[in-house]
Parts: sequence; C-alpha cells; structure tokens
Amino acid sequence: MDLVLNVEHEEVDLITACVREEKWAQKQLYVDHYGSMMGVCLRYAGDSDEALDILHEGFIKVFKNIAKYKPGTSLSAWIRRIMINTAIDYYRKKSRRRTDDLEQAYDLSTNEPDAVSNCGEKEILEAIQKLSPAYRTVFNMYVIEGYSHKEIADKLDISESTSRSNLVKARLKLQALIVPIKSVHEK
Repeated sequence: MDLVLNVEHEEVDLITACVREEKWAQKQLYVDHYGSMMGVCLRYAGDSDEALDILHEGFIKVFKNIAKYKPGTSLSAWIRRIMINTAIDYYRKKSRRRTDDLEQAYDLSTNEPDAVSNCGEKEILEAIQKLSPAYRTVFNMYVIEGYSHKEIADKLDISESTSRSNLVKARLKLQALIVPIKSVHEK
C-alpha cells in the first residue's frame, strides 16, 4: 500500500492549529524548528543559557504572530527572521554604551591571513560567543546574515561608523581567539 503525505497540507493544518493556540501544534512547531533556530540563537548569545532565553522569547513571538505567516512562503525562513530580530532586541536591551570611532577602526585593520580556515564549527562558535554582545551582534548581522552597515546601524540604533568599528574589532578579537586554538590543533 502506497502512502503519500502532502507536506504543504500538513503545514497549513499545523499553522491553523497554532493560530487556534492548540498546544500539540505549538509543541510540534517548536520541536520541528528547535535545532536550526537554536543554532541561530547560539551565534548571537554569549552562552547556551542566553541562547535558550532568546529562543524561547522568539518562539513566544512566533506563536503570537503565527496568523501573519503567509502559507506558501518558507516557514523556516519566517521563523528564522523572528529569531534574528529577537536576538537583536535582546542585544539592545542588554547594551549600555556604544561609542566607537571610525578612525579607531582604520587603525585596527589588518592584512593577516584568515585565521578561521582551519577551525571547526565548534571552535568558531565558541570564539564568537566570547565576543562582547556589541561585537557579536554586528559580526553576525554583517558576516552571517548579510546586513549592510546602514541596516545594522538602523536596527541597533548606532552609527554606521560604530558598526564598522565593531566589525573590525570583532574580527581582530576572533583572530586572537582562534589562532591559539589553531596552533593547538596543529601540534
């Protein structure tokens, strides 16, 4: 007997049940997207506890706004965007003072080779989590998510020069963190 499942139909049913706030559907949506969204949150967070806070806050927003999701578009991409925005909001709440200068960023630039090329995913994630919240957020938004410095400045309520400066400093800090790891692995 052949059994054919219509995934699109199942997704619509799941979304409809989530809109009705049915617990089984919310749990299923959470379970289905937990792993990939936790990965997103870990990149923005300082540690796994903070990432879990961001993840849960993000899923609360997902469930509150699930009726706005348009079937036929990528549900994962929609949830991912909410998680990224939640991480940015989390950063904004935690940040205090953000004053860096573009001139400082130019002084910090380097022509050293890429320190990341021989590191594994775990080492890179650990190094990113050691960055300050300001550096980590700008690094993720620019390098991973592809935001421009103008977009980052608008979202984080900072200047474009601060965004550029934080990116340069994040890269230098990552290089300083990863080079010793790389040296240990080469021995």
